[in-house]
Amino acid sequence: MKRLIENNLDKWSDNPQKKPLLLLGARQVGKTHTIYNFGRSRYKDVVVLNFENNAPLKEIFEQDSDPSRIIFDLEKYSFKKITPEVLIFFDEIQACPKALTTLKYFAEKTPEYNIISAGSLLGVTVDRGEYSFPVGKVDRLTLYPMNFQEFLYALSETKLAEYIADSYVNNIALPQYLHKKALDLYSIYLIVGGMPEAVLEYIEKKDFEFVRIIQRKILTDYYSDMIKYSSPSESVKIHAVYASLSVQLAKENRKFKYNLIGSNARAANYEVALQWLFDAGLVYKCGKVFEGKIPLRYYVDLLSYKIYFNDVGLFNCHSNTPPFVILSGIFGGEAKGAITENYVCQQLISNDLEPFYWESLGKAELDFVLQLGVNVLPIETKSSTNTRSKSLSVFLSKYQSPMSIRISSKNFGFENDIKSVPLYAAFCIK
Repeated sequence: MKRLIENNLDKWSDNPQKKPLLLLGARQVGKTHTIYNFGRSRYKDVVVLNFENNAPLKEIFEQDSDPSRIIFDLEKYSFKKITPEVLIFFDEIQACPKALTTLKYFAEKTPEYNIISAGSLLGVTVDRGEYSFPVGKVDRLTLYPMNFQEFLYALSETKLAEYIADSYVNNIALPQYLHKKALDLYSIYLIVGGMPEAVLEYIEKKDFEFVRIIQRKILTDYYSDMIKYSSPSESVKIHAVYASLSVQLAKENRKFKYNLIGSNARAANYEVALQWLFDAGLVYKCGKVFEGKIPLRYYVDLLSYKIYFNDVGLFNCHSNTPPFVILSGIFGGEAKGAITENYVCQQLISNDLEPFYWESLGKAELDFVLQLGVNVLPIETKSSTNTRSKSLSVFLSKYQSPMSIRISSKNFGFENDIKSVPLYAAFCIK
């Protein structure tokens, strides 16, 4: 399955000043397969070195940090000749702190070697200062769950993805039959989501029950990581925060509230747990801004934010929303709105954008606000064709943004100088 991050990996590989690369991302988003497939296409060979439960491999890095000696020992360990024409892949590197530290010395002493490292909980362990991190000596990329564009590629709907992108750029409506087809596939994506294993299961079986089995397994793995990579007291709180997310998003005001975790829950007791989920890549944080001005980060309300699942398919599995309900569109307004917002947030973040939401004295609220260069882009999301709302108008009258977007099930076009973007085209916003 084609991943868009391959373009960035190509740029990294072609850069003569490249450093060892760290590929971050939540568990099960496809890091291992992506790196391996990339390596096979660009290098003479790929040496895969997985540190998970691998004591003999870890011992190689315990002696010293000399890259020449390490390469010599890795050749004996892997039974492969390691040259600058080979990609060295350190998988689950968080299981070996010394290996992470040695990336600094590879960058300084032997920059001719091509090294990519990946780990599902790197964000947690690095941000907590558990490792001697090679600051300034590594390049970084993040792999997210597949966005809707990648989902179309996986379904061999490459042409449809191209038509959608062209219509977005040129503001030309898709033919009605393609518009309907894209909306139908969008509904399927809400169920399947972007976890590669779930997508592959759907492609092979076209059965949502089998997809849910995969999704439940992924959620179970997430809960296992909460126990494995945190203290017993922390893991209980992390689990409680994650378990509350469906309830949080079901409220009309989707601002994250600690008292929804439990009657006695307070920010002071659960902030670390929420940060763990964010660092692990399991949730996305959308902060509130009280002004629509550049730079948006100047106007962030640090005490107000929304929390979304990293994958809309996992969200619907977590909340036990029946696939039929999503396909038929018969579920309630709050649930439908929450799913739509989570989906749009996922598409924006997959393009490395930082979404915020805007609120004006509790009288108007705009779902997403982005900073694109020197401009602020306001985005309103609607789960159907009903696009009546005063919030976007209030924002535009106050800040005169040169461009604004309304995402809904309507086709491409303009309405009152607002760019109409169909739900399935959210991936085009870059």
